[in-house]
Amino acid sequence: MPRPERTAAILVAAGRGLRAGAGGPKQYREIGGQTVIFRAMQAFCRHPDIFAVQPVVNPDDAAIFNEAVAGLRHQPPTNGGATRQASVHAGLEALAAEKPDIVLIHDAARPFVTPGVISRAIDAAGRTGAAVPTIPVTDTIKQVSDAGNVEATPERAKLRIAQTPQAFRFDVILDAHRRAAREGRSDFTDDAALAEWTGLTVATFEGDPANMKLTTSEDFIREEARLAAQLGDIRTGTGYDVHAFGDGDHLMLCGVRVPHTRGFLAHSDGDVGLHALVDAILGALADGDIGSHFPPTDPQWKGAASDKFLKYAVDRVTARGGRIANLEVTMICERPKIGPLRDVMRARIAEITGLDISRVAVKATTSERLGFTGREEGIAATASATIRLPWNDKGWGE
Repeated sequence: MPRPERTAAILVAAGRGLRAGAGGPKQYREIGGQTVIFRAMQAFCRHPDIFAVQPVVNPDDAAIFNEAVAGLRHQPPTNGGATRQASVHAGLEALAAEKPDIVLIHDAARPFVTPGVISRAIDAAGRTGAAVPTIPVTDTIKQVSDAGNVEATPERAKLRIAQTPQAFRFDVILDAHRRAAREGRSDFTDDAALAEWTGLTVATFEGDPANMKLTTSEDFIREEARLAAQLGDIRTGTGYDVHAFGDGDHLMLCGVRVPHTRGFLAHSDGDVGLHALVDAILGALADGDIGSHFPPTDPQWKGAASDKFLKYAVDRVTARGGRIANLEVTMICERPKIGPLRDVMRARIAEITGLDISRVAVKATTSERLGFTGREEGIAATASATIRLPWNDKGWGE
C-alpha cells in the first residue's frame, strides 16, 4: 500500500570517476550488460512509493545520459556542480517546486541498490527525519599519524560503513544545504555529515553489503565476476524460419534491406533471420514461440518490422534478470549472397539487441541446388541463442 507522504529521489551522477580507469565516466560504463547509472536509477524509478526521480548530471553528458537511461521515467536532468555537495544542492533546488515530504539521495555509482533498502530508507526518514543506511565494519580499523604510526584502535562494535540512499525530510536537508552554501562550507563528503553540522541527529538503518560503490577498475572486475556467478543458469535455444518469395524488389534479412529481384510472402516484413533469432531466444526462456507472442492473424503485425520482435525477445530476457551471451544465425539460400553483407548484418543485430558485435554471428550456406531453397523459391534460416539467467530467475531485488 503506498505511503501517505510524497517521496522523491535524487541520483547524483555529475562526477567524472577518474579512479575507475579508462572508458569514460564510470556511471556510463556497462556492468553485467547494463550501464551503471541505469542499474542505479531503475530501482528508484520503478519503486511504487517514489513519485519523482531527479538526476543530477554533468552538462557535457546530456546525450550519453539520455541514451544510458532510455525507458526510465525521471525529472528533466539538472546540471551538477564542482563537488558532490554542490550537485546534491542543485538536485534539491530542482525538486523544490514538486514539494516532496521526503527525499532520498543516492550515488549513481552504487548500481546494486535494492527495493528493500529503498523502502527502509523511506520508513527511517518518516520516523526520524534524517537517516543513513549502514553496514557493520568487519575489519579492525587503525587510526594512524602522518608518519604512518598507529595512534589508536577504535572500538569496532561502534563503527559502521555509511551507504546511500541517505534519507531526509526534504525541507530540513534543503535548509541545511542552503545554510552551508551561505556560509561557504563545501567540504562535506556526504549529506549526513552536513546534517550533523547543522545540529541534526542522524539515525541509521540496515544497509546491504552488495550495495557497494564502484570506484576503481578492480571494483568493476570483481562485480562483473560476481554477476556472472549469479547468472549460472545457462540455457540454449534454437529457432527456424522460412518464407517463400513473392513480388517485390528487396528482402529484409537480419534487419538489413537487401536489393533483390523478389520480395517475401509474409505477414510481417518476412525477415527469416530475425524471426529465427526470436524463436531461439524464446526457446531458451521456455517462453513459447514467435507465433504465440505475435500471431499472424493479428492485423497490427501486418508489414511490421521484425526488429520490434527481436527487441521484445531481448526485453523478456532482461525482465527475468538475465542477459544474452551469444546469438548465431545461419541463412540458407542460393541468392542473395550473404558473405558481403555478413558484418553489416552482425552490426544491425548487435544494435537491435544491445550486444557487442563479438557476440553475434551470421553465417550462410546453400542447399546445393536441392529443395525449395535450391530452386530459389524462398529462404530459410536457423538460429541459436545462449542466455544466462539467475538461479532464482528473479534478478535483483528483495
